[in-house]
Order: sequence, then structure tokens, then C-alpha cells
Amino acid sequence: MRGDMDPSGTAMTAGPAPVRKHHVRPLDIRNGRIDMGHGAGGKAAAQLVEEVFLAACDNEFLRQGDDAAVLSLPAFDPTQGRLVISTDGHVVSPLFFPGGDIGCLSVHGTVNDVAMSGARPLYLSAGFIIEEGFPLADLMRIVQSMASAARQAGVPVVAGDTKVVERGKGDGVFISTTGVGVLPPGVQISGRNARPGDVVLLSGTVGDHGVAILSQRESLRFETTIESDTAALHTLVAAMLEAAPGQVRVLRDPTRGGLATTLNEVAHQSGVGMLLQEAAIPVRPQVGAACELLGLDPLYVANEGKLIAIVAPEAADPVLAAMRAHPLGQDAARIGDVIADPHRFVQMATRFGGRRVVDWLSGEHLPRIC
Repeated sequence: MRGDMDPSGTAMTAGPAPVRKHHVRPLDIRNGRIDMGHGAGGKAAAQLVEEVFLAACDNEFLRQGDDAAVLSLPAFDPTQGRLVISTDGHVVSPLFFPGGDIGCLSVHGTVNDVAMSGARPLYLSAGFIIEEGFPLADLMRIVQSMASAARQAGVPVVAGDTKVVERGKGDGVFISTTGVGVLPPGVQISGRNARPGDVVLLSGTVGDHGVAILSQRESLRFETTIESDTAALHTLVAAMLEAAPGQVRVLRDPTRGGLATTLNEVAHQSGVGMLLQEAAIPVRPQVGAACELLGLDPLYVANEGKLIAIVAPEAADPVLAAMRAHPLGQDAARIGDVIADPHRFVQMATRFGGRRVVDWLSGEHLPRIC
């Protein structure tokens, strides 16, 4: 994570810790703020990278100190595995919310995007765009949260960049992350794979993340015990794939647009319809109450620690059991079936015995949610 440093910046070695090349005034983490010098590529930028980013995310790859990290990857023989890469941007507002912050969210979101292909995430890179005047204490808190999430996931941040923009042009901090992973031989998971007769599984309650975010918005602030569900799901995915090799057809994390929009995307890709059971979809009472108060449908509210799986019918029971045995899938449920439908509609059997179409999200439901 060099921050576009010039040759007078921080010198990093392959030893146990980066070495400071220049003596500069220590950062005032408690009261200090980002200024334009932190993005200029000189001593201040080098110091910011060393004392904030490297101090939190330190690993052998970052210590290489070059413009690109040199990584170890499996052989590129398709019979041995394939490379998976995904990039995501994070602009969540507010930056800190019940159950998480933009730091851990940026790790979880990209780890999950890689994992939804069935791949094992290996490495992350991170780009920070920071607004002039942003408190150093808040930046340190975000970076430490990111580092902790990466360590817990076992997916290190191996490269990155920092830029500073003028006051009023960045809204605090934006983070872009890229994830690299390896897909084992024989795993073929795609939104194109759903077939009539397949079963739709959901790993837990919907809407938690979106409601947690909304509860902290200045114009909507309200009391709730709901926390974001943000989490890295790759170990849950691994358990599911082990339970039914070759039988998991589709994996998706229902983030922006929620469960409803994600299932419509899959139905469109696969050329099928879906029939959901409203009574089977788990929604926490507090989430349901908040959505009713705000005029929202929980099916369209974002999630950051849940996944949808579409599996072969004979695999439904073993995969569901594997999900429920995992800490991140204890509330997993069978919520519907894939059906033949040339119109590619997602429908839902309601609690009252009727049916309704669960359409695509129209417009911007909840901006700045991830």
C-alpha cells in the first residue's frame, strides 16, 4: 500500500516491520486530521501509509513496498484450478453503524463476491479516497477494523493506494477493494445454472444490514437493537459445497436490491421463474416493524452477511443441514423453488393464500447502503 509515494517516501523491507527512512513529526491520531499533503506523495503520505495502513495490515506482501505485490498462486492449469477476481466500491453512509463500519464491510463485501463463485478467496487490495479534514482517529478506526476483518477471514490485504481530495468533495472516505481467489476443479457455479425443479435456500434473516444503516441516518434516526449482518461467508460456502459436491448451482449474496432483486437477476440469467413461500422467508420482528414504519419491503432491503443458494432438489436437505450447522447459517431456510416460466417471473405465495409478483427493484431504494 504505497499511496503513490515518490522515491523520498517510506522504505520497506522484507523484514519483520517497515523501516522509516525519514524522521517526521508523529501523527496526532487522537486530534489530527487529513490534509492535502497526505495525498501528495511525499513524506506526509509515506508517514500516513506507514503509521496507519501498514501498522494495521502489516504482512509480507505489503512489506515488498512496490507498486504491485508479487503473490503466490496455484498453477494456471484449468485442471488444477482457475483464477477468480472481483472488484467492489464502498460508499456507505454513515461510515460507522451498529455491527460494523466501512472498513470491515469493504473486506466482507469483496470476500463474499469472490466466494459466490465457489472460489476460495486468497488476497485483497484496497484503495482509499479520503477527504481533506477527515479525522485521523476515524481513519485509524476504519483501517484497524478492515485489518481485523481480513485477519479473521484469513484473506490478507496485500496492496493498496491512498488519495486525498479537497474538503467537501469526498464525504469522509470511500474504499474500493479487489479480491483474488482460486476456484477448485469441477466447481461450476453461475447465475445461468438454475433449472426448473431446483430448490431456493436462504442462509438467514433478511434486511438486517439495511435497517441498521437506516437507524443511524440523521433524517431517519430511530432506536433499534438490530445490527448489521456484515460477515465473510466463504467458510459457509465451503461447507455447503462439501455437503453436496456438484449440486450447488447458484450462489449469490443479496446486497443492494435485497433478496427480491437478486432472485430476479438469477431468473433472468437462467431463463426460469421462481415461486417463493412468504411464510418461509425469515425476517426479524424488529426489521419487519422498522420496514412497516418506513414504508419498505424487507425483500428489497440490503444484506451483507447472507447468501442465496439454488441447489439440485436431491441436495436441498444435506446443504440446508450444512448451512444450519455453521454459525452464519443457523437461521437458514428453504424459501421456494425454481419453476418453468418463459416470462421469468419471480412470484410469491402469500400468507393469505394468494400469489403476487416479486418484481425488480425500480429506482434507488436505499442509497449509500454499502
